[in-house]
Amino acid sequence: MRVQTGSGSGERGGISSQTLLTGSTGLAHAKDLVSAYKQGKIADMTPDLWKAKKIIDSTLHPDTGEPVFLPFRMSCYVMSNLVVTVGMLTPGLGTAGTLGWQIANQSLNVAVNNANANKSTPLSVSQIAKSYFMAVGASCGVAYGLNSIVPRLKRVSPTTRTVLGRLVPFAAVVSAGVVNVFLMRGEEIRRGIDVYPVLSEEQKKKAEEAGDEEAQKSLGKSKTAAKLAVGETALSRVINATPIMVLPPLILVRMQRTDWLKQRPRMVLPINLGLILTTSLVALPFALAVFPQRQAISAKKLEPEFWEQGGKDGMVEFNRGM
Repeated sequence: MRVQTGSGSGERGGISSQTLLTGSTGLAHAKDLVSAYKQGKIADMTPDLWKAKKIIDSTLHPDTGEPVFLPFRMSCYVMSNLVVTVGMLTPGLGTAGTLGWQIANQSLNVAVNNANANKSTPLSVSQIAKSYFMAVGASCGVAYGLNSIVPRLKRVSPTTRTVLGRLVPFAAVVSAGVVNVFLMRGEEIRRGIDVYPVLSEEQKKKAEEAGDEEAQKSLGKSKTAAKLAVGETALSRVINATPIMVLPPLILVRMQRTDWLKQRPRMVLPINLGLILTTSLVALPFALAVFPQRQAISAKKLEPEFWEQGGKDGMVEFNRGM
């Protein structure tokens, strides 16, 4: 069963105990409510119906209709990512600590990318393993290389070297994050992803009445749509990582110069944690909302075989993935 209720960007990116802790009974009830609305049994949107939609969007994968493993849901990403981000941005990490946290971060990224990717072109275990080790190599290589170079910059002031040193994790995360997305989803680019005609409201109602299995038929796999989906996902990773990996370390550097924090060194960790959490809560929903998960595009922008197959207004749609 595939439940499609919209792009889901905001719902999948937010944090809510109502969505994160919903059990199988609550999920089944949410499905029933949304199904009843689509079939015309419920005339108007109600608070309960909006809550049901949020639960479905934040819990189910749009391709498979199956629940995404809780720690890897985008609605849980801020909390899942908080620990490794704090670890990477901890001041004074040695080489072992830097590399260890980069490995932990890429392990989480691979798990999240795999859990939320477009499932019309699945990856084999060997492909996932290859992508993981290449992403780890990229992040560790960048982090180790920059950590070796920054202290040797004699022509810059000590303050500038400190700032640059704090930004090393950002450079490593962004470069490896982009590599990670393209490696994990390279098969989509090579084989294409399923695209579907955009249905009118009348067509949607008829499809729902016919049953979910008949809702939308794939028009085929498009490599152009896959390139767009993977490229936008990689860019969203950069948009997401930039404020989280840049603002907290720069703010912390300034605060560490104050007498108040110099006299209270034990406050560095909780302040760092608070800065990262606050920035993450603001940045992640924005990064996910920049590009909708359910992407619509003119069929004319895809391969010629799709030009005459567009649905409403000549448009087709596909799951961008997260």
